[in-house]
Amino acid sequence: MQAEGGRGTVNILAADQLMRSPRLYSTFLLWLLAELFEQLPELGDPDKPKLVFFFDEAHLLFDEAPKALLEKIEQVVRLIRSKGVGVYFVTQNPLDIPESVLGQLGNRVQHALRAFTPKDQKAVKAAAETMRPNPKLKIAAAITELGVGEALVSLLDEKGRPGITERAFIVPPGSQLGPISDTERAQRIKSSTVAGTYEAAVDRESAYEKLKVRAEQVAQEKAAAQPQPGAGSVASDILFGRTGPRGGRQQGILDAMAKSAARTVGSQVGRELIRGILGSLLGSKRR
Repeated sequence: MQAEGGRGTVNILAADQLMRSPRLYSTFLLWLLAELFEQLPELGDPDKPKLVFFFDEAHLLFDEAPKALLEKIEQVVRLIRSKGVGVYFVTQNPLDIPESVLGQLGNRVQHALRAFTPKDQKAVKAAAETMRPNPKLKIAAAITELGVGEALVSLLDEKGRPGITERAFIVPPGSQLGPISDTERAQRIKSSTVAGTYEAAVDRESAYEKLKVRAEQVAQEKAAAQPQPGAGSVASDILFGRTGPRGGRQQGILDAMAKSAARTVGSQVGRELIRGILGSLLGSKRR
């Protein structure tokens, strides 16, 4: 991004936690590029991009990524160049990037790869095949011979065609290599053009919290609408009994008295019948 005085601005997004979830990281990448594609105006084919993204550890973007997501990333990477946005994927091995996405990347910078195993040799061969051949250079052999600061470079020319691969030295960045101190970080933040904008954390109410409060309110309204047991209902339950929540019947005092009277009457009638039957039998024998 261009700042005051024509100098560029480098912003580093700390995504160390996000990178632990490859699918979420891929989704975040797609959302970020899609938002830029929708918001930025159409520029055609500018000489220099207005905004450039470097995605480090790019293999994490494509690990376990579904096919539909890969196709969308390929589409956005291909179309976003017309908005003046450049996209660079940084990874140790070109095989980490799908061929469909790799084919949309014009500029190539390949550092050294060591080939000690058949798998490593396959990776070197694949990396060499992704770069434009140079009759004066054996790319596969050169990749394993590159020293510190050397790289094989293939850039787009004025007509957008990949240039012939050349062996070159890369100028090291004129910046500090390593983390800055806490004091330096505080000073940089204080002098930033966006100072005071992102310091305060905003914890918005989530959909889960809103639904939870709504469910509690509905439960309280239902509880308030149910009739509360009063003195009359308690007395009625004691006298006439009540039905439990599981369908069981709990008898009242009147039920108990009726059953007791029925048992008493039943037992007396039974005794009288037995006496009458036995009396008639025994009396007939006596006669």
